[in-house]
Amino acid sequence: MLRRSILLLMCSASLFGQKYTGPQPEKTDLVYLVHADNLLATEAGDAKEEKRKDDVVAVVPGATSPAATPLASPIFLIRADKINADALEIYKMEVKSGHREVVLSHKNKPVAKPIVPSVTKVGDDLYKIEVNQELPNGEYSITPTGSDVVFCFRVY
Repeated sequence: MLRRSILLLMCSASLFGQKYTGPQPEKTDLVYLVHADNLLATEAGDAKEEKRKDDVVAVVPGATSPAATPLASPIFLIRADKINADALEIYKMEVKSGHREVVLSHKNKPVAKPIVPSVTKVGDDLYKIEVNQELPNGEYSITPTGSDVVFCFRVY
């Protein structure tokens, strides 16, 4: 009976209590792309909101992000302090006139459709963020819901 209880406890711990043992993020509140045993910091910044005729657009300077991945379904890590990892969303951005942008609303109606990733706590303040669909090549940003903070990356 005791052996069965110990075995059951060990199996439960292996299923539910696994801790992440891979590379660790250097900084808190910065999203990192996972590339095998390496972490690549995403491009952190702030999107500027612009009003154009009937549209509200979030704009990020620069035509392309230096953080790039060949993976169509990338995995990310974040050591969260001030950012709520469960509130992260991904948006596809369009390149226009040397900057990246996403139309948030048109005539006061939401337009941008977020890609909601799967977020798993893998340590005390460490979260794994997985995209559950294939992303076509292009520019993307990860942002906490309702925030101007962006973590940009590119799929190629």
